[in-house]
Amino acid sequence: MGNSLKRILLLGLGWLCVTVGFIGIFLPLLPTTPFLLLASACFMRGSPPIAQWLHQHPKFGSIIYNWHQYRSVDRRIKLRANVFIFLSFSLSIFIVPNIWQKVMLAVLAMILLIWFNRLPETTSVSHTSKNTEQGGK
Repeated sequence: MGNSLKRILLLGLGWLCVTVGFIGIFLPLLPTTPFLLLASACFMRGSPPIAQWLHQHPKFGSIIYNWHQYRSVDRRIKLRANVFIFLSFSLSIFIVPNIWQKVMLAVLAMILLIWFNRLPETTSVSHTSKNTEQGGK
């Protein structure tokens, strides 16, 4: 695959992820953070200036900074994610008809919650991404 085609695909995927992540701010069951991290990865390979813009964004920059710098998630985002993971899996378990599906969803929810809650946390000292205290390691 040529460099220009690869760059176009990375840029397209990056902007798609930014769009879905932005929509996730308003739709409670759609996660924002994973899409922003994927967008960041695409932009770092496809367009470093756009990646820099995303990393310096007033709302999204701290999420990406904490992940790239510390491999950690902000405590507020983690709490919100836990609530929505629990609610979405509970709704799914309630909706599916078969017991094996309910058990599978419950097991997946437990695995996801255990993995997610083991990630280190950062606590923002101020609203800038540069001022964080790392905890939970």
